Amino acid sequence: MAKLTEVAAAVIERRAADGAMEFLLGQRAPGTFYPGFWEFPGGKVEPGETPHDALVRELHEELGIGVSRADPWLRREHVYEHAHVRLNFFRVREWHGELHDHVHSALAWQRADGLTVSPMLPANAPVLAALALPEFYAITHAGEIGIDAQLLALAHALEGGLKLVQLREPKLDAARRAAFVHAAVDLCHQYGARALVNGDAALATAAGADGLHLPAVQLAAQTVRPDFPLVAASCHSAAELELAGSLGCDFAVFGPVRATATHPDVAGIGWENFAAALGVPPLPTFALGGLSRGDLDRAQRAGAHGIAAIRAAWDR
Repeated sequence: MAKLTEVAAAVIERRAADGAMEFLLGQRAPGTFYPGFWEFPGGKVEPGETPHDALVRELHEELGIGVSRADPWLRREHVYEHAHVRLNFFRVREWHGELHDHVHSALAWQRADGLTVSPMLPANAPVLAALALPEFYAITHAGEIGIDAQLLALAHALEGGLKLVQLREPKLDAARRAAFVHAAVDLCHQYGARALVNGDAALATAAGADGLHLPAVQLAAQTVRPDFPLVAASCHSAAELELAGSLGCDFAVFGPVRATATHPDVAGIGWENFAAALGVPPLPTFALGGLSRGDLDRAQRAGAHGIAAIRAAWDR
């Protein structure tokens, strides 16, 4: 296998007039590997550089822009014919200067829900799928507040734009849990949202759910990715994150950042330890544990894709 080459890659963002997030792609020039293919800007990490240092340097050299804020986001490996690369992706949420491209044939602002350019470099399909994930992951607790109350709260949140839900109901007996999951999946699909069932592949299949969420114990026992369009995992250590990434999970939740009512005996690790454990994580990761939507910016600066929450998901 070719020597591993570290690469820093940038998801350079801007907000469109309608509020949607757009990101910048560049078309590889003639005379390079994969000419005409589209890629995220960036380049090789030089000796003595961190991936963040390389990102800042490459964006100045390639595009003439300065980086004001680049949050660690995602780490991917890919073996090309000419190289084995590890891509360290950063979300460049704030930048300054005018774009002046020095290396690409063309530049294009794109959206995750509908690319208008092709082909993309082969390594980037999972990256585009990750960009399509929303920034908030809601977790149900019908076993605590009641099925009817949870379905009502779910409907209200879906009307407000909620797009990703985990159906986690350890306190419901099998019959009531199945009834709730079927009703919740149907409700999510009415609003174009995706629902994952916690830990029960058979129920997820029967209810027509979009995916399966693996608890940490179940993750540890997996040797292959479950056969669902979406697979997520609960992780509490860097090793579990690596396992989830190696299995091809689409995203993870990681924590707890703070103590929670669900697990009052477990101390939160805090933002500093959260960021240290993530680094540039191997898959999109939602911060979990006593958090609300108001914690999103802090979570993203620490390397999270977004926030996952139980109680805060249903606050009105």
